[in-house]
Amino acid sequence: MAEGSGKTALVTGASSGIGKAFAELLAQKGYAVVLTARRGDRLEALAAELREKYQVATHAIVADLAQPNASTQIASALASRKLAIDLLVNNAGYGVPGSYVNVPWLDHERFMQVMVTAVLDLTYRLLPGMIDRGWGRIINIASVAGMVPAPAGHTLYGASKAFIIRFSENGPKGVNATAVCPGFTFSEFHDVTGTRDRMNNMPGFLWLKADDVAREGYVAVMKGRSVVVNGRIYQFLVWLNGALPRSLSGWVSGMAGRRYRKT
Repeated sequence: MAEGSGKTALVTGASSGIGKAFAELLAQKGYAVVLTARRGDRLEALAAELREKYQVATHAIVADLAQPNASTQIASALASRKLAIDLLVNNAGYGVPGSYVNVPWLDHERFMQVMVTAVLDLTYRLLPGMIDRGWGRIINIASVAGMVPAPAGHTLYGASKAFIIRFSENGPKGVNATAVCPGFTFSEFHDVTGTRDRMNNMPGFLWLKADDVAREGYVAVMKGRSVVVNGRIYQFLVWLNGALPRSLSGWVSGMAGRRYRKT
């Protein structure tokens, strides 16, 4: 019997990148998968592909997590389809390049809605069912950015990810929660933020594959690890950040930010 047989997983931001990688991995392991994102055409295509390839039930729910009522819509759709979620992947996210005061407040507000509030809201709605059933898994996609000093540019990104890392600690009995912390990962992230040209100058050894991030994150949550840093290079950088004086690690981070990020 497949590992996920009889269980249902929900993946946010499932239409591309790490979210898509998680959706495929979970379908491969036998979970029924519920996919949610803004782009309905991509969701339906992926749902059909996974259903045919892995012979699992798939569902697509179109929702924009930047809207305050998105979690309500998702929960209502789950209830109408009589779907109980056993494994939740809070993956949806993006970056807002630019210094804090040079970005319109509405952009910051939408960003925090997606990156923090929606994660809390959706988890709050689905966690009680996991507790009642005595089994649940929650994977929150954080970032190495939440573990090192924040450079100029993407001002709130590191702060939001640091929050998610702390939020993932100490899950209730029977429910494992894990913050997955990748570094730069091949996806559409930098196309959305308009920083692709700068990112193309990054050395190849710093880039991770979304499939590897998903696999390592899944293994970590099943083992009950509250935090996993993806890739040996990033594990080393996180260790180095802890070993260096705060002022020095902040200077190094600032140098990297000025080279690769729009401020």
